[in-house]
Amino acid sequence: MSNNIYLKKGLDIPISGVAAQTTKKVIVPDVVAVKPTDFRGLVPKLLVREGDKVLAGTPVLADKMSQKILFASPVSGTVAEVVRGEKRKLLEVRIKADAEQEHVDFGVRKPSDMTADQIKEALLESGLWPAIVQRPYGIIADPQAKPKAIFVSAFSTAPLAADPEFTLREEFANIQTAINALGKLTDGGVHFSLNAANYSGTPFHKIENVILHTFSGSHPAGNVGVQISNISPIRKGETVWTVSLLMLAAIGRLFNTGKYDLRRKIAVTGPKAVSPAYVDGYPGISMADIKEFYSQSEELRFISGDVLTGTNIGKDGFLGFFDNQVTILKEGNEYEMLGWAKPMRFSQFSSSRTYFSWLTPKKKYDMDTNLHGGPRAFVLNDVYSKVLPMQLYPVHLLKACLAQDIDNMEKFGIYEVLEEDLALCEYVCPSKIDIQQIITDGISLMLKEMC
Repeated sequence: MSNNIYLKKGLDIPISGVAAQTTKKVIVPDVVAVKPTDFRGLVPKLLVREGDKVLAGTPVLADKMSQKILFASPVSGTVAEVVRGEKRKLLEVRIKADAEQEHVDFGVRKPSDMTADQIKEALLESGLWPAIVQRPYGIIADPQAKPKAIFVSAFSTAPLAADPEFTLREEFANIQTAINALGKLTDGGVHFSLNAANYSGTPFHKIENVILHTFSGSHPAGNVGVQISNISPIRKGETVWTVSLLMLAAIGRLFNTGKYDLRRKIAVTGPKAVSPAYVDGYPGISMADIKEFYSQSEELRFISGDVLTGTNIGKDGFLGFFDNQVTILKEGNEYEMLGWAKPMRFSQFSSSRTYFSWLTPKKKYDMDTNLHGGPRAFVLNDVYSKVLPMQLYPVHLLKACLAQDIDNMEKFGIYEVLEEDLALCEYVCPSKIDIQQIITDGISLMLKEMC
């Protein structure tokens, strides 16, 4: 076992609605959506028209800046609709799925017999290259670059996150194949991080050809960005790649079966989920495909991902490319009279000791989207540093982003962070500041000015 990295800072959010470890439904989708908005910085080029027939693995989009990077249909079917927004921005390509799925045959291949260039070509051709995320900035990896290292987090500490021991327990061989392939794309090795609390109980500790790390601590210990910061921080001029376990399984299936296969177990979670459990489905499935998990009469929020970093997709939305979790919450639109003056509230959780929730540390709460206050000026205190296990000054970084001061953004760590790494800072913020949006705007500025 490797040396354990213990993170003293962080916070586990005790929200109710964890998914029971059972697969309640196998989804046969009617319509799935390929969404360019799932990929930062992508300028998409449409490759299909309405009415075109596609197979699972048929390219439907390309990156205008690097047209070898393709985005494939997760299902076979017919292109039903191309959805555009303001200024004809491409939002979705909706595909009506066939009852029986057909796949493009990319051929079975052994990574051990392939060169790095051949592995890249296989991933580009199949549409799986976008599964690799490049840091800084969280963009699609540059096929021409050679990263310092590749990082994989084999566990998640996010609220109500899907359990990889359940969702990927049959994917060990595929994950190992993907590791063997990606290991050829860098000289720095594949860094593989596990939860120390469950090290011996997970089959993933037997993965070979990796540099193994274990982490202990509260959320965000499972965030790959936090792990990178504590293993080998990203400096100016350096590039690293990250891949999730979910995407490793898909990459392994490509080499082992010759198919572009994104099928996954999806956790349907949250306080307003009815009998939360798992479903078997695809990225891009509609929320209508899980309608038995929620009430039609309530005003709800549907999040693709977790409550901290997921995307509000609405009742008519579609699951994101990288997500295997849907969180269903009540819209918090009620005003609470003199809420600040009511410390005796055992039904409300507080990250500090403002309420008496600290007396019941194991209790789970039916949280909603209510902010319990409004935005106001920055309050200088140490609340951010208590939940951020990275060597950063978050307030200084945020103010540099607001001022569009690139020199100070570099100085205070813009290369090391994505929105998810500071999501807990937003959750505990007494000023109700939209911290993740500030980081998004800062990264957009860096991409515009520096790339």
